[in-house]
Amino acid sequence: MAQTEIEIPLYASKVPNSIPATQPEKRTFNAAGQLTALSKVIAPRLIVFRPAAANGTGIIICPGGGYRNLNIENVRFIAQRLNKMGITAFVLTYRLPADSLMVDKSVGAMQDIQQAFRVVRKMAAEWKLSRIGVWGSSAGGHLAAMAATHWNKAYETGKDTANLRPDFAVLAWPVITFNGSDAHKGSVQNLLGSNATEAQIREFSPEESVDAQTPPTFLVHAGDDPTVSFQNSMLFYQALKKQKVPTELHIYEEKTHGFGINPEVKHSWMSQLEIWLTNRGLIPSNTH
Repeated sequence: MAQTEIEIPLYASKVPNSIPATQPEKRTFNAAGQLTALSKVIAPRLIVFRPAAANGTGIIICPGGGYRNLNIENVRFIAQRLNKMGITAFVLTYRLPADSLMVDKSVGAMQDIQQAFRVVRKMAAEWKLSRIGVWGSSAGGHLAAMAATHWNKAYETGKDTANLRPDFAVLAWPVITFNGSDAHKGSVQNLLGSNATEAQIREFSPEESVDAQTPPTFLVHAGDDPTVSFQNSMLFYQALKKQKVPTELHIYEEKTHGFGINPEVKHSWMSQLEIWLTNRGLIPSNTH
């Protein structure tokens, strides 16, 4: 049985790039009293889900929500599935873009994912972790892809980039490009506003920044995703292949955005992910 809901603050003191909040963080709960969604995040943090038998692999999970809210319920399911593989899961409660909460709303989430890697790497010996990956779903997939391609640029002034590179990435129905007809307009609008420059669009389209140092990546998408076009995953996959980065892409005959993540759902893509992680030596072959 996993030990869940351990919370770790990302920042020991003042949160960078922040403006004092006048309203509290908004939390939504289900009938069982479990947290399902967050918005207006003020105090970024990690929620830790520990497996019964850890295997040395950890994953920082970026929830989706269109850069408007954080879908905590879905990532709780994901964390539970990963725990069954022996993986320690760290759900990142990152700041969502808001002019009322940040000096520069476009970089708050990137500051938080980079700080999450600093925190988890610092704790790696204590938690017996030797490999740290990143997972992102939907808009969280965009943040994860940015972390995988922009790890050598510090988004917080005065910080270095040591140990920011993920060892691998898992992108589930991700928002990738911010350019053209395949862009998820809501995510672009929420993160960059209405007057984004060409330079911003290019920087926040992670397929443009893939290079040979981008970590191995597993992608999954629905071919008929009505929310985020599967072409987003295709663009990232093609960019990885061009740079000869190990990658695997699964396109499923589904008509939904987000599928097969509930612990009770036996969906083949999670089995394919486990096989990929095993084949790449990211989890031991005796994981069940």
